[in-house]
Amino acid sequence: MSAMTTVSRKPTGRDGGPVTYFVALLLVGVCVAPVLYIVLGGFRTNAQITTDPAALPDPWVGANYAGVLTSSVFWGEFANSLIVALASTAGIVTLGLMASFVIARYDFRFKGAMYSLFAAGLMFPMVIAITPLYLVIKDLGLVDNLLGVIVPQIAFGLPTTVIILVPFLRAIPNEIEEAAALDGMSRLGFFFRMVVPLSLPGVVTVGILAFVGSWNNYLLPLYVLNSQANFTLPLGVQVFSSQYSTDTAKVLAFTSLAMLPALVFFSVFEKRIVGGLTGAVKG
Repeated sequence: MSAMTTVSRKPTGRDGGPVTYFVALLLVGVCVAPVLYIVLGGFRTNAQITTDPAALPDPWVGANYAGVLTSSVFWGEFANSLIVALASTAGIVTLGLMASFVIARYDFRFKGAMYSLFAAGLMFPMVIAITPLYLVIKDLGLVDNLLGVIVPQIAFGLPTTVIILVPFLRAIPNEIEEAAALDGMSRLGFFFRMVVPLSLPGVVTVGILAFVGSWNNYLLPLYVLNSQANFTLPLGVQVFSSQYSTDTAKVLAFTSLAMLPALVFFSVFEKRIVGGLTGAVKG
């Protein structure tokens, strides 16, 4: 007869205790509570907010959201934000992938200096360069033009993209490239048919980060865009808050609808972001 042995499970130190879970829930609450307050506040009346700011809607009012969703101003600003976000994301991903491929796969003079330059870009936020950047945009005739927002966002998004994608491209075995060359595949063919599919987790990650960052960008559009017809949603929220400063519930409804696309986009692809960043660290 075979004897059954019981192996006791020893703590590995990886399982969090009650304090860890409490701190985690506290941090989640701090992050989620303001968002919930804004979203729920849009379903309330100004009288409800004045009487009890922290209460739930009673009754629920949908007129605030209906008024925003039927506004042509909101949809115009939504379209501007979507154009800027999609164009910026496409530029960042395309140029970043090309630059990362060259840095990761080829040896040339000043290769290390080029990579260090992109890394240094992470420590150079847009707010520091906003004044000279505005002068350059003005000289190019791009003031009050969506291109005046798109082009700088692409430039400032490249450092993060290159830093994330270079490890992915370095991890591609050289044998695959050599086999492709023996089969007569050109460098461009290898890039599009092999490199892009293999680095897709990193591409998706940088694409999501670029889209969300562009959607939430407020400072650059504030400096570049002058007419309300060209405003993106972050600027639209500011203008709407000024125009309807006495209608708090409607302002909360407009604000929640403005931030909703970025929140949904980020939440849906959250695992992709984590997976992409993990692959970059391993690479």
